[in-house]
Amino acid sequence: MTLSTPRAAVFPSLSPLLLGRPFSLADLEEVARRGRPVAVCAEARERAAASRRAIDAIAAAGDAAPAVYGINTGFGALAETRIADHDIRALQRNLVRSHACGVGPDLGDAEVRAMILLRAQVIALGHSGVRTEVLDLLAALLERGVCPRIPAQGSVGASGDLAPLAHLALSLIGEGEARLEGQLMPSAVALAKAGLAPIELAAKEGLALINGTQYMTALGALALRDAAALCTVADIAGAVSLEALMGSKRPFDERLMRVRPHPGQVGTAGNLRALLGGSEIMQSHADCPRVQDAYSLRCMPQVHGATRDALAWAAEVLTREVNSVTDNPTVFLEEGGGEGGGEGVAELISGGNFHGQPVALALDLAAVAAAELANISERRVEQLVNPALSTGLTPFLAPRSGLHSGFMIAQVASASLVSENKVLCHPASVDSIPSSAGREDHVSMGSISARKLAQVIENVRSSLAIELITAAQGVDQRRPLRPSAGVAAAHAAIRRVVPELVEDRPLYLDIAAATELIRSGALIAAVEEAVGPLN
Repeated sequence: MTLSTPRAAVFPSLSPLLLGRPFSLADLEEVARRGRPVAVCAEARERAAASRRAIDAIAAAGDAAPAVYGINTGFGALAETRIADHDIRALQRNLVRSHACGVGPDLGDAEVRAMILLRAQVIALGHSGVRTEVLDLLAALLERGVCPRIPAQGSVGASGDLAPLAHLALSLIGEGEARLEGQLMPSAVALAKAGLAPIELAAKEGLALINGTQYMTALGALALRDAAALCTVADIAGAVSLEALMGSKRPFDERLMRVRPHPGQVGTAGNLRALLGGSEIMQSHADCPRVQDAYSLRCMPQVHGATRDALAWAAEVLTREVNSVTDNPTVFLEEGGGEGGGEGVAELISGGNFHGQPVALALDLAAVAAAELANISERRVEQLVNPALSTGLTPFLAPRSGLHSGFMIAQVASASLVSENKVLCHPASVDSIPSSAGREDHVSMGSISARKLAQVIENVRSSLAIELITAAQGVDQRRPLRPSAGVAAAHAAIRRVVPELVEDRPLYLDIAAATELIRSGALIAAVEEAVGPLN
């Protein structure tokens, strides 16, 4: 979204997020999507200034200084090319310009804001050798709602997300384009309208701004936040389907969970027990001859739970990443270097912290895990619409089967999303194409992992929306029996935006309304008001 009002007015209830101190993926989401303000903590400002003095000392030595990568040398395969002292600032400017090679659709404002936050956090950790003026300008972009235009494609995930981050850096020097108050304009104009001035990059600063994993981490972190919420939505949708299908809650017994105590499985089963308590529908078939429900109903704790556990691991990886230094070379100050800086107190080490492999692997797994929520959801929809699999429901839940098609093609749409996810779940991280004349001979493709995950999440959200409107129709057909309090709350929330199907109508509007109900968090909020907090 585009944030055009002052940050404090948008997110008045929380204190500023302090750059330079560890923060969570939830904190990142608050800044990126809801405009939580940021500030640079005092110790971060001191660390950044101290690391900058080490760079200034090398720059001040001019041509007499030893060759130090990124300060007085070329980049990548040109790392052995020495740059004259009088060209050092031009070197940084040229680096940003030449690397701004992004293609494809532009990122949304939330993703851009997440990238800005993460780039500022790296500098605030005090190992980049970047001036505090650059750090302050990044923070000011967030405060005043300036969003650099960043195309979504062009990174191979090492030496970091070079092309996307170069577009971010381009706006800092007053070049490229940026959005302000929803309007795209030249960056220099956007900065001026926001009361900001572009900055001239000094030694190492261009390289520090584009080396790192902030593109893949920003997109991945926001997608993981969405995925975590969808786990709870999947439990709610599954509970509504279970009631519509007159299934049993016995497979969710706490004793079963104790003897196979995977955390996600335990959490999902707990949700289902809370959602399904006190159901008239379930009491009505307590003595029916059915022995077991289909796996898509009976095994929700095991399937949804495995997704929860995989996503939790991925979130741990990305939480470490958002609080890590990922540029190169990295500045280390010896103990006692302190305020005075001075010769011999700093060491610059060239390494590979910009490589995105840890993030790429985590996001590839997250895509597989999230896709399973749609896989099993589509099977529950099939149970609902197939008269051979349901009892007491009309074929395809149609008001008059034959004259009406009901939810026949809703299941087809869900199947198409599931199939698309199977393609998207091929791991990007197993691929590598060497770049920079073979110097960068193994890359992570983590940016592609992040983009694929975001699309998988969109598809899962739509699949769950289809299940919710289909299952709600099934619950309607069980009247006068009443569902559990949790399912009743979910059903009521759905019915506020999607009316009962009494004759065929275009369902795409219903699916869109249910999707927004999920995206906004209103569905979970309505259910939790009835049954208490869910996992």
